[in-house]
This record gives sequence, structure tokens and C-alpha cells, in this order.
Amino acid sequence: MKAIGLIGGMSWESSLQYYRLINEATKQRLGGLHSARCVMYSVDFAEIEEYQRSDRWDDAARALAIAARRVEAAGADFLVLCTNTMHRVAGEIEAAVRIPLLHIADATAEVIRAADLSTIGLLGTRYTMEQEFYRGRFVDKHGLNVLTPDEPDRTTVHNVIYQELVLGTIYPESKEAYRRIINDLISKGAEGVILGCTEIPLLITQDDVPVPVFDTTRIHAEQAVERALA
Repeated sequence: MKAIGLIGGMSWESSLQYYRLINEATKQRLGGLHSARCVMYSVDFAEIEEYQRSDRWDDAARALAIAARRVEAAGADFLVLCTNTMHRVAGEIEAAVRIPLLHIADATAEVIRAADLSTIGLLGTRYTMEQEFYRGRFVDKHGLNVLTPDEPDRTTVHNVIYQELVLGTIYPESKEAYRRIINDLISKGAEGVILGCTEIPLLITQDDVPVPVFDTTRIHAEQAVERALA
């Protein structure tokens, strides 16, 4: 079994889910008393969020490169960055270490393509929905058509993440707002929806949506286990 290297804390609410899902998948695959061989370095999300908000992506890259080197030094065989948004600096992280990074967008796109879908809705932070590092990867590398909410719905999706979900707060009215936004994407042609922030599955599940939901947290965690056991 390879050792999974987790860079977490963005936020710890979703990193907790990564740890649970990875160990559940390992136990399901191997049975008995098996659990995952893994190490985690958890950052202080307040620092990372400040870098995001002030457009200091170089500082964010340096912080996560340090985290990646520490995970590598702890014995990890590959990296899992437990966040969608911070894949904005995936290239800098990969350049800082000798071990590979399992990219969350590639893992998710593989599952979407296996489902034979071509047009997909995307919810996430403003950075994930608007910048090319994420949605562009689905389009350019995987040939998918990606739809995102219009304003002011993008602001609603973003604010719920940063003001509620990263704090572990769940409001019924936020769930209803997300469901309305998802249904609007479906009306525009979305055949499925990417939950492109690792906290969104705390609020939205497949039961809430009439089309396939792609939970990036679960997909990323399960593919990490597949790689660890390959």
C-alpha cells in the first residue's frame, strides 16, 4: 500500500471528510482491520484565505509548496490537495516535490466522462467558477462544456462557502438557494453538476438534485485509494 500525502485545512471541515472517506474506501477494498497509510499536513486556513482575497497567489503557492515538501519528507508516495480552489497553484506544488500530485479536476473529469456526459454545471468558490485554472482544465484537457451560474448567483454560492460551510454551519435556506441555482443550470443544459468545492457536499447531496452530482471530495478520496492500492 502506497502512503497518501494529504495537504489539508482548507477547510478542516472538508479535510475531515477526506480522512473518513479514504479510510472507509480502504476498509471496503481490503476488509478486516485495514486502514489507509497516509500523512496529513494541515494549514491555517485563515492565512490561505487572506492570500486568496488579496490576490497573493504567489504567497499561497509558497505556503503550499512548503506543506508539500513536509508531506513528502514524512514519507508520502503521492500528493492529494484537499481543496478545489487551491489547485490554482497546483503547478507550483508539483514543481516543489519529486512525488506526483493527483489532480482533483482530472479525477472528477474521469468519472464524468465514464458517465457519458458532455455538458456539466459547476459550483464552487468564485475563483473556481471564474478562473481558467479549473474550469479551463475540464474544457481544454477533457473536452467538457462547463456551465456556471450567472450573477448574483455566483456571489451567493461563494458567500455560502466562506461564511457558512467552512465554519461547519448549515442553513436550510442556503440549501434551497443552491437547489434553485442548480435547477437553473439544468434548465440551461447541464446534464450533471460538479460540487467543485470540498465543503459543498456538507450542504448538497445526490438526493437534492435530479441529475447526477459529482462530489469532488468523494471522487478525489476514492481515486487516492485506488492509486494507493494499485
